[in-house]
Amino acid sequence: MLDETLLDAPDALALADRRGLLRGAAEAGARVRTAARHAAEAGIADLRPEGRPRAVLVAGPGTAAAGVADLIGALAGAAAPVVRLQPTGVAPAAGALRWALPGWAGSVDLLLLPTTDGSEPGLALLAEQAYRRGMTVVAVAPKASPLAESVNGSHGLFVPMAVAPHETPNEFGENLSASPGALWALFTPLLALLDRVGLLEAPPEALEKVADRLDRTAERCGPAIATYSNPAKTLAAELADSLPLIWTEGNAAGPAGRRFAAVLAELAGLPALAAELPEALPAHGVLLAGDFAAGADPDDFFRDRVDEQQALRTRVVLLRDRPGGSLTAAPAARELALSHETAISELEPEEGGDLETLAELLAVTDFAAVYLSLATAGILPPSAPPA
Repeated sequence: MLDETLLDAPDALALADRRGLLRGAAEAGARVRTAARHAAEAGIADLRPEGRPRAVLVAGPGTAAAGVADLIGALAGAAAPVVRLQPTGVAPAAGALRWALPGWAGSVDLLLLPTTDGSEPGLALLAEQAYRRGMTVVAVAPKASPLAESVNGSHGLFVPMAVAPHETPNEFGENLSASPGALWALFTPLLALLDRVGLLEAPPEALEKVADRLDRTAERCGPAIATYSNPAKTLAAELADSLPLIWTEGNAAGPAGRRFAAVLAELAGLPALAAELPEALPAHGVLLAGDFAAGADPDDFFRDRVDEQQALRTRVVLLRDRPGGSLTAAPAARELALSHETAISELEPEEGGDLETLAELLAVTDFAAVYLSLATAGILPPSAPPA
């Protein structure tokens, strides 16, 4: 159950935030600026590539690496295929994970290694395998990590992961990879790199606009802003005790919606489903009329419900990154939801470039997931066992 009174109690939220998630969300703009500076210092701005890579491969553990791969794929579009290498292993521990290059990968391909840990032997082995095949390898990881020693120099290009001024890499690595700060620390240097190789447009001035948009969004969504005028707190309150169906429209909204579903599960313990319009309508339509529908009720209407856990009811979250026009499935989505008495939450960013609108969608949904995790009774961080 969501404690809505906690949402408007900044001091209580700060006490509950033992993993620094709110701080990570609030400092996203500063993280982008620091990461861009690290990328420049690593020599990315001076690169003179001979041409575009045939394909981009991304390997790294956790939600942050998965989000980076998804976002790069959406932004690169048809410029080059982007493939995330899925890890294998007996446990999600750094020492147990392994990655393998596909047989077709070679010297015309680019391998990216984003990780908030950097101690994964599997990533070091992958970098060595890629080097033997003549591939270009770029890693973003903590400065003093084993991966930095493996990749730096002749084996590839290494960019130190951005951390806040008051934060050490070890402290940052202890946070969940779903933390808002982790995404931007890993994503920003790779944006600068892919701009240089011609796969997408992310010049320094565009990254500065992203940082500014993240700062403005943090001001609107911060813990001191009341729920009624705070889009992230409002969304968190609306999603409490619901099964979110995240319907997206637009290139940037797709990966933003999938990340939102992932962080809702990892941070707030709330299951969510994400799909892109218009295919979301047939994919999720049955959920609007089944056991999760707003009007659904089991057969025994007169049973005692006092000790019963409240059932999840669907709620549509419509994320869009482009203005409404004639070629949009949003009206059909609203009509389908309302015809089944299903509530809708809508989020559409202010006008701006593709990276700016993407940044706003990510920031608002990250803040919402953090507020849900902090204000939901019974949700404890993995390192804090129940009393």
